[in-house]
Amino acid sequence: MMAFFWQCALLLSLAAAMSAYADMRLDCRPDFVTLVWTESRSLANTSLFRLGNCYPTSSSPREAVFSVALDNCHFRRLVTGNQLMYTNDLTYSSPPDSNVLPFTRPVVCAYERPKDWYPLTYYPAFNTYGESDLVFHIGLMNGDFSGPAESTSFPLGSLIPIMASVAQRSHQPLLLLLDECVATTTPELHPESSIYPIITNKGCLVDSKISRSKFEPRQKSSEIQLSLQAFRFALGEEVFINCRLLAWDPASLDTTKKACHYVKEHRWELLDNPAYSNLCDCCESSCKSRRMRSVESGKHAMVQKAVLGPLTITDVNS
Repeated sequence: MMAFFWQCALLLSLAAAMSAYADMRLDCRPDFVTLVWTESRSLANTSLFRLGNCYPTSSSPREAVFSVALDNCHFRRLVTGNQLMYTNDLTYSSPPDSNVLPFTRPVVCAYERPKDWYPLTYYPAFNTYGESDLVFHIGLMNGDFSGPAESTSFPLGSLIPIMASVAQRSHQPLLLLLDECVATTTPELHPESSIYPIITNKGCLVDSKISRSKFEPRQKSSEIQLSLQAFRFALGEEVFINCRLLAWDPASLDTTKKACHYVKEHRWELLDNPAYSNLCDCCESSCKSRRMRSVESGKHAMVQKAVLGPLTITDVNS
């Protein structure tokens, strides 16, 4: 198991009426968090506390206890430099007749980022084909994809190596695809978010038409490597890459389950078998879903949203 140097930071800003009677303790461990809210007087109904979307693990008239995994309760993860931070909110929703006003307290666990670690985008379990769990990964890599990147800063025009994978465990072989990726300036997508499209239309690397971006040859079906040319969007700002990862049957590629990039002065090319690059022809129009075929075949794609970042693109001329 990776050696974690872990520390915790807890920010408390209590209202005057609460500060004299309440205490919050946070214990950050490598895989889980224990948070205890204690009151010397029964001012608040402790069953009404929430950590993210989680109810207290246990509660008494004067104490609310949460003992939860970091992959639960909507913890948010942020990688900045050498720090790996998990953030959440402790909230209290008071009933209408209460003298205690609703409030929110930020909860932060900060860890030193291990050198051999790259971000996990998804820990929780879900099933595929009725078998054991899948775990998706995505991360910034070094130039030859042999390990994690040493920096999250990339000069404009350089290549940003990105690798995603899915842990197969006892599953039949799975093919990992990047269904969609866009760059944004926030870790979460909103309707008003400014975006830079990277992969759209069910696996079409649209950025490859205007840049040197490309999919690298596969080493494993359960991994996909992308060399993304650093773009001018949000230059000098923090950039997040929001993706949809898709695990699928390697033998069942179609226009909605594919990885296509544009080969200059040639055409769209299918990463996994250029002989079937006609599956990429729809990249110039619309790659529609074949729902009836999927239902009849009994095959189901496993899809997971992932966020990579923050990273920064710098202007070499500034």
